[in-house]
Amino acid sequence: MHWSTCLVIPLSLSFVAGAVAFDARAYTIQSTSCKAVDRVLDEEVNITIDYVDVNPTAEKSIIMVHGWPSLWSSWGYQIEEFKDEYRMIAIDVRGFGGSTHPVDVQSSSTLADITGDLTCVLEHVGIQSAICLGHDWGAEVCYEAARRRPDIFYALVGVTVPYLHAAGPFADSAQLAAVMPKLAYQVFFESHTTEAVAELNKDIRRSLRATLRTVNSTPPDSFLTSTNNYLSAYGNVTEIPPIPFFTSSDENYFVERFSIQRFDHTLIFYTRGNRYGAWQSTQVQGNYTIPQPVLSVLPLNDPVADWVFAAKYLKSAEFLPQLTTKTMEGAHWPHLEHPQVFNDLLRAWLETLDHSLTPAQRVLSDEL
Repeated sequence: MHWSTCLVIPLSLSFVAGAVAFDARAYTIQSTSCKAVDRVLDEEVNITIDYVDVNPTAEKSIIMVHGWPSLWSSWGYQIEEFKDEYRMIAIDVRGFGGSTHPVDVQSSSTLADITGDLTCVLEHVGIQSAICLGHDWGAEVCYEAARRRPDIFYALVGVTVPYLHAAGPFADSAQLAAVMPKLAYQVFFESHTTEAVAELNKDIRRSLRATLRTVNSTPPDSFLTSTNNYLSAYGNVTEIPPIPFFTSSDENYFVERFSIQRFDHTLIFYTRGNRYGAWQSTQVQGNYTIPQPVLSVLPLNDPVADWVFAAKYLKSAEFLPQLTTKTMEGAHWPHLEHPQVFNDLLRAWLETLDHSLTPAQRVLSDEL
């Protein structure tokens, strides 16, 4: 697709054809208070985690964790598909939407910290064990949650990004961008967090539209390749087209929820303090293997990276003895771009799981 100075796609076309309609506003957002640590203030604080609880009487549970930049409602197609069979908990990750965050962004939200938020929400709603379903950085949260708490998370699904284990030396954003040039934007987010937040906050709708693209509605080729800014690749684009897999109502909901706190606390996945803290704590534990069943769904057309190659390069499978890997067409958002294809893959895998074991039995079974 060629980008010009004015690109407008009719809003009526900005949705996934054939997908079951999802209305985020029809769901009640609930919240709970969770303990967190502010490492700059060196004190324990309370944060609020917003979530949606669907089908609370179901026996089997899935907790869904989004990535960046996203919200609980990005799981709408999966909620519609599985809501009659599973209890589905979809959260706004700390710092996103209505979920609050410690004052410190740089070092107070490691993957372990966010794992604590998941267990806090599950305890609040009375769920003892669940499947963790995560996309993008949410996938890494699920991997960490399963690694740390196999007594709670008996299986996990990682979408788009493979298991980025901590078995090797720590690699910062600059080192990663040297290998994968489309990760250069992460250097900007890490080194100039305040400036990055200001750029993203200038026009929230434009920032979201710039990022949430598909194979058929791609960003400019230079997008994500700058270490000095995020959106300059769109400098000659007067109006970025609507988000392709959203209706106008979906997009408006995203903008409204992001406007609550803006992007102020959303770059937690990119700061050196949080990334190094996550790596260091895992190194101290010395355990990188996740014995539970894992489904990894990797898109074939992500402009950010070749995730199939990345998984092989990192030898992720060596740490996942019950790994099932599936690939599918799509850019960075396959569960939104091709929801029925994704849902079919997920359903087939879910049907292979034994949901009847108690948490203690699952841990013992995995150890054997």
